Amino acid sequence: MAALGWLTPRRRSATARSVLAGEAAAEAARKSSLQLEREREEAAAQELAEAPAEPEFPVVGDVRAAAFFDLDNTVMQGAAIFHFGRGLYKRKFFQRRELTRFAWQQAWFRLAGVEDPEHMQDARDSALSIVKGHRVSELMSIGEEIYDEYMADRIWPGTRGLAQAHLDAGQKVWLVTAAPVETATIIARRLGLTGALGTVAESVDGVYTGKLVGEPLHGPAKAEAVRALAAAEGLDLGRCAAYSDSHNDIPMLSLVGHPYAINPDTKLRKYAKARDWRLRDYRTGRKAAKVGIPAAAGLGALAGGTAAAVALHRRRH
Repeated sequence: MAALGWLTPRRRSATARSVLAGEAAAEAARKSSLQLEREREEAAAQELAEAPAEPEFPVVGDVRAAAFFDLDNTVMQGAAIFHFGRGLYKRKFFQRRELTRFAWQQAWFRLAGVEDPEHMQDARDSALSIVKGHRVSELMSIGEEIYDEYMADRIWPGTRGLAQAHLDAGQKVWLVTAAPVETATIIARRLGLTGALGTVAESVDGVYTGKLVGEPLHGPAKAEAVRALAAAEGLDLGRCAAYSDSHNDIPMLSLVGHPYAINPDTKLRKYAKARDWRLRDYRTGRKAAKVGIPAAAGLGALAGGTAAAVALHRRRH
């Protein structure tokens, strides 16, 4: 065994020179580590400085800026006037044949994902004839109940978040919709928004006459309403934002410096992309994004709307 002793490492005491070497190596490692860390931080700072700065938006404290939100299929799934009609039918304001018309129009709206002026006008005419002779205060009270029954669960959380960002920045937020201004005002109040621009129905001594003041707030009329409100409020439209799902609202979107396409229909999506407008789509499913069906309403709702349309078609033929 003694012959194998040379294979066994000998234990030697650390000399002063070996201690010095170890300490020098540790110090060099620490210095190089700190140097590498500084170099990484400097490189990151350089990259940040060279990157184009994303402007803060909405700008906190900019009181000359405001936000304007379309309602139907932008803030809320479906059309407010159809949900309102369902609530009025429940309260015996009209007969089943009128409900069938509302159901057909809502089914078409869900399937197409866009506003049809003829359908919307028909719905408004029906609503005007239904409310004629009723007091404004009565419809406002009923509208609060209808919101809880049919509308509260149909608010898009994503769009609601965008509106809240403007409110948090100290800016006013307005709904802009063809729906009756009373209905729009209820929705705006429930969401904590500033107010609403909507279609104004004529009333005398607090009673609806069955006529409109002017025309429905649709398309170019929305742009005129926003322009008038901006002038009255002292707003700079170039610093304002507008949000909509419909190509019908291109006049309103084109007025502001920050246009957004929300759940856009095909025409608006194409228009927005060509102009590099910001786009947000809160619907789910690739098919919904492609053809504009409000999928977040659920497959059951879509199937129900389709069945209603088919049943009505068969009944007519």
